[in-house]
Amino acid sequence: MALKNSSFPFQPGAAKVWPVRCRYCRDRAGFRRVCADCRRLLALYTRCQGRLSLLQLVDLYIDAGVSREKIEAFLNADPTGQGSLKDRITADMSTELLGAMGINARQTAHDVKRLRNQGNWRSMDARPEEGKH
Repeated sequence: MALKNSSFPFQPGAAKVWPVRCRYCRDRAGFRRVCADCRRLLALYTRCQGRLSLLQLVDLYIDAGVSREKIEAFLNADPTGQGSLKDRITADMSTELLGAMGINARQTAHDVKRLRNQGNWRSMDARPEEGKH
């Protein structure tokens, strides 16, 4: 059914609203770019940034009532292309450690991501291959 004096005819079902996916966990986020759980995790991270280790932060996330799968997806997500949240935490810890040793250097999440992609770091959850040292 089209309107007679309109240049934009109305067609039922023509306009579809696609659900927005969360930039971190890729679940449906409604009309926002970040779902409610990831917003809560991001708020906890910004509130405690630089004061907690990765394990303490994960414990805080679990206490917040978010599932482990969503926490893992959140930590591994890289929505900006500059490094995941796990890379940001590692960069913060590296900068703090270098500062404690008296070295004035600043690690960024992008630096950590670049090193990880070059293969200089081993995966901490996998055993090293036998015979290779």
